Amino acid sequence: MLYSSLPAHEKRAAFRARLASGELIRMPGAFNPLSARLIERKGFEGVYISGAVLSTDLGLPDIGLTTLTEVAGRSAQIARMTDLPALVDADTGFGEPMNVARTVQSLEDAGVAGLHIEDQVNPKRCGHLDGKQVVDENTALKRIRAAADARRDPNLLIMARTDIRAVDGLDAAIDRAKALVDAGADAIFPEAMADLSEFEAVRRAIDVPMLANMTEFGKSDLFTVDQLRDVGVNIVIWPVSLLRLAMGAAERGLDQLVGEGTLKPMLGEMQHRADLYDLIDYEGYNAFDTSVFNFDVRR
Repeated sequence: MLYSSLPAHEKRAAFRARLASGELIRMPGAFNPLSARLIERKGFEGVYISGAVLSTDLGLPDIGLTTLTEVAGRSAQIARMTDLPALVDADTGFGEPMNVARTVQSLEDAGVAGLHIEDQVNPKRCGHLDGKQVVDENTALKRIRAAADARRDPNLLIMARTDIRAVDGLDAAIDRAKALVDAGADAIFPEAMADLSEFEAVRRAIDVPMLANMTEFGKSDLFTVDQLRDVGVNIVIWPVSLLRLAMGAAERGLDQLVGEGTLKPMLGEMQHRADLYDLIDYEGYNAFDTSVFNFDVRR
């Protein structure tokens, strides 16, 4: 009932242990708290909180318009809904190194298991769009040092994302990844890799966990979990996939209403009310207060 019974520090410790085991961790992107619970129910190992999804949910493009307060608030709502570890996109850290330090502590307070800080300039843009710019190496390293120094729970995962592959090529991405690890990054997120061989090259260069971003319609092919595991990927995210699926279904439903004036033909495509009530644990609330759930849910 209500929220996860696991405290955040236990989720972080379990996340670290799972990473250390070498197991590939699958983290679909949750676009709201309820979808995080569904991700857990379907047997995934973690939940991803996408900056692009959060900005899109607010009707904004993914160019750094969201604030730390908005990201921390949404992260807390999602992280507390599931026993799974949550990894959140912290963009560029919302400012200079001191701001990065505050970002880390705010997200730690929100209950996430990890976060990633990227090396783009502000205003940033989606990692799979053209025209990105990255900061110089010194600035990128200061961000990661500030993040690592600011955490209070040593199990909070500080991941460094580098977007330099699209700007200066693979060799530059490898060099920066190694420098970010030396600066204190616990894991590396090499964005917009062109193919599996590029993931392999990064894997050979670093000795910390590596993340692969399987976003649709981007620069990378959509590799399978097995393909990514075979080249040494430790975490795979599908950041916007559930939102895209949900919005596609919503658009088709609205078209049906415009065309036919009824959604009756689409009932089979909807989550049934009984399944929704089961997912939100209506009966658990009833066990706490028998006046809450005193009706039958009929299919």
